Amino acid sequence: MNTAQKITREELLERIFHKDYAELKGQTLRMTRVRIPGREVCLAHVLNPTDPSIYQNLGLHIGTHEGEDHTGEAIGLIRFTPWEAVVAAADCAMKAAHVEIGFMDRFCGTLILTGGLEEVRTAVQEVVRFFRDELDFAVSDVTVN
Repeated sequence: MNTAQKITREELLERIFHKDYAELKGQTLRMTRVRIPGREVCLAHVLNPTDPSIYQNLGLHIGTHEGEDHTGEAIGLIRFTPWEAVVAAADCAMKAAHVEIGFMDRFCGTLILTGGLEEVRTAVQEVVRFFRDELDFAVSDVTVN
């Protein structure tokens, strides 16, 4: 099957349940989607927002950042699996450029960096390069908005 080919819901259920599908047809089925962590950088994006609500909704004005104003700074968003890789990524980013850690979650694999646009871009690119070249992770392209 071509991976780009679309299939119907019924075709999907037939492929999953094979011969049991005839007995299950018409019954209420509950499907759960499970993500099995691989070794990948799922998202690497740099943005330079102008709307202060973006910084507030990301929580870049509370907690350890209380009283700080990051409005006008670039934001780097990077997502990893396995989630613990975020610790190595934060270290790599801090060594690559003058950026701050806006948020780091080792339980979900999310890293948010803040700083000047070129600094954040450099840090995100270096993290992606390190994970691709040194750790042999599958990586997404770095996108900039």
